[in-house]
Amino acid sequence: MRLLYAALGLLCVGLALVGVALPLLPTVPFLLLASFFFANSSERLHDWILNHRLFGPMIQDWHERGAIRPAAKKAATFSVAAVFGLSIILSAPSHVLIIQAITLGAVMIFIWSRPNG
Repeated sequence: MRLLYAALGLLCVGLALVGVALPLLPTVPFLLLASFFFANSSERLHDWILNHRLFGPMIQDWHERGAIRPAAKKAATFSVAAVFGLSIILSAPSHVLIIQAITLGAVMIFIWSRPNG
């Protein structure tokens, strides 16, 4: 089971790295998952991700205070707006737009209601 958790953690780190470059793919949720998987598989990998100069502070902010950094909030807002805008441009059916608006609105409320990291 430890090997599976380690592999899933590495996969999540890979997806987080892709998310750094692609604004529509979230980074922090994958890092939090990676932290969880590493905590259950490898102390060395868990220490590595918690002490990583780029990823560590985001994970620690969440673990300590449930906080999200303002830059991450802005990036998430941009991504959500881009997804919704693309749906409008591609003429998505109105019921899809309504579902997206409700879901993405709830996500934005959650993100912006978190303390700043």
